Amino acid sequence: MRRVVRGMVFCLFLVCLFSGVGFSQEKIKLRLSDQYPPSHKHYQLMDQFCQEIQKRTNGRVEVVHYPANALVPITKTYEAVVTGTVDIGTTLLAYSPGRFPLSEFLSLPLGFSSGYQANKLVNEYYKKFKPAEFNETHVLFFHASGPGVFQVKKDINSLDEIKGLRIKANAENADIVKKLGGAPVTLPITETYEALQRGIIDGVLLPIEPVKGWKLGDHLRTVILNYTVSYTTAMYVVMNKEKWNALPEDIKKVITQTSEEWIEKFGKQCNELDEEALAYMKEKNIKVVRATSEEHAKVAALMKPIIDEYVKTTTQKGLPGDKVIEFAMSFLKERK
Repeated sequence: MRRVVRGMVFCLFLVCLFSGVGFSQEKIKLRLSDQYPPSHKHYQLMDQFCQEIQKRTNGRVEVVHYPANALVPITKTYEAVVTGTVDIGTTLLAYSPGRFPLSEFLSLPLGFSSGYQANKLVNEYYKKFKPAEFNETHVLFFHASGPGVFQVKKDINSLDEIKGLRIKANAENADIVKKLGGAPVTLPITETYEALQRGIIDGVLLPIEPVKGWKLGDHLRTVILNYTVSYTTAMYVVMNKEKWNALPEDIKKVITQTSEEWIEKFGKQCNELDEEALAYMKEKNIKVVRATSEEHAKVAALMKPIIDEYVKTTTQKGLPGDKVIEFAMSFLKERK
């Protein structure tokens, strides 16, 4: 009888032991909602991010990658992450107007010169200022676009001719369009091709990458490279906080390290995509106008009140907008 009891106890011990190991190694499945279609190179780079996490965790973590609007509308991504509808989400900060007031400096005409520069800046900004506006989620990293410039359906020679045109813009950079006499139209990138095609808009204020990446070049005639108006389109990659907190520490370490490496990868890819877009413009016979120094100075004077208003608005809210602008301008000057 004792032998039977000992045998049962030993079997129970083995069951508990192996059940415990199985539980600690249980596969973790995370759902990531993207803003791009699978054909876009940014989507493909994010897909590599998902695969790398699975590889580095020896399959313990599987990040299931969903394209734009498959799980949630791209304009509702942040809230979906907060509520846990999705585990990880990435899309534009601009799709949540008013939610990230301090970070709206990224949409200002600060004179960004490249996507690589913008990618570095947005991540350094977050590390330096730790803005509370992102506290509802766990930030993995940010990435950003190349410089935003004006691109229109008609043949023009300077930004003076933006006056009277309907220009697709984000809520945060609509004032750039207004200062030049244009009429801003806010709509997501997924609706922009059709809006150009149907004549709902006359042009866009966007980075040049979508000329090829989103095929906007099918309906564009002129691109004005006046970087004085240039903002960047910043994108977050954030995770549901409860989901993050529940992860084992070694898994957190892998995701954090991989995220840091992908900042560099996205920065380099942005520059590559802009170079491809310039070559594509040449193929499509899209006119590229490079602004003169006089035009830069003229436009800079028009843009300054927009920056001043940001500083005023944020400081009134008790936010360090003045310090952020000081940091950003210094960064852009030193890290061209």
